[in-house]
Amino acid sequence: MTEKIYTPDEIAQLLQISKHTVYELIKREELIAFKIGNKMRIEEKEVEAFKRKNSTRVSSGRSEGASVKQNFFARLAGSHDILLDKFCQSVHQDSRIPVTLQTSFIGSLEGLMALYRDECDIAAVHLFDENTSQYNLPVINQFFSSAPVSVVRFTTRRQGFILPKGNPKNITGWESFANGNLRIVNRQKGSGTRQLLDSSLRKHNLSPPSIKGYETEESTHYGAASMVVNGTADVTIGIEPVAHLLGLDFLPLAEESFDLIFKWTGKNKQALNYVLEHLQSDNAFKGTLVPEGYDLTESGKVIQSPAAEII
Repeated sequence: MTEKIYTPDEIAQLLQISKHTVYELIKREELIAFKIGNKMRIEEKEVEAFKRKNSTRVSSGRSEGASVKQNFFARLAGSHDILLDKFCQSVHQDSRIPVTLQTSFIGSLEGLMALYRDECDIAAVHLFDENTSQYNLPVINQFFSSAPVSVVRFTTRRQGFILPKGNPKNITGWESFANGNLRIVNRQKGSGTRQLLDSSLRKHNLSPPSIKGYETEESTHYGAASMVVNGTADVTIGIEPVAHLLGLDFLPLAEESFDLIFKWTGKNKQALNYVLEHLQSDNAFKGTLVPEGYDLTESGKVIQSPAAEII
């Protein structure tokens, strides 16, 4: 019998995850795919291997015949971040954490909306509020005025212009865009980086149609910066760690808070407690090379607690 071949859309439907998550799994080589032209395809055996690899975990040091520890499930959606990628991997790799953590990097605003609709349990966000000049809390409090949510600091990082080495276009700030000659690569609608770009354009009286490449979108910082590396864009807005990892120049624009929003329910309480305790432990980034540009001073700090008692 011929083995079934899946498309990314079919995998997303089969595993009940987003297509973005499927592509992230392929990029991280957690799910092995092959290409036909420019189309991705996944063999059935690779799907089965992925499912076996991510099956229910057992307690650390379990001897043969010992009971299987209960496995919990939690969904994280929102903004993409390379250190968050590493943290999620550390959750999966630590046998003491009986949690399967499904990730879907769909942008800050979409992640927050998914949390509001109970389509995820944790949202990863960095949303700037122009009225208060604060990150995250004003927007979160609009969405969840009475819901039991915790705002937890994941990291502080800097956003700015990511430029080719040596800054050949001599970009010094937003005024450099006035002549309309610079090619930019944008992030998807709903992302915190897209929000920063649009807010800055309004502040400096620059219209999106005047910016070459404004309609060109990438779903991750790494993807956008890669277009600067290969010369298809002169600049993108992104985070400092990605610039350092790819050997690019960086011109800072803003320091931002990248937070995790936990929405507590009776069903997910145990899973979320495991994830939060791991973030607050010394094991969260143990053995992880933290790229330059992250400040983990407040990592794991609860910035805001639920107004109501958790069920």
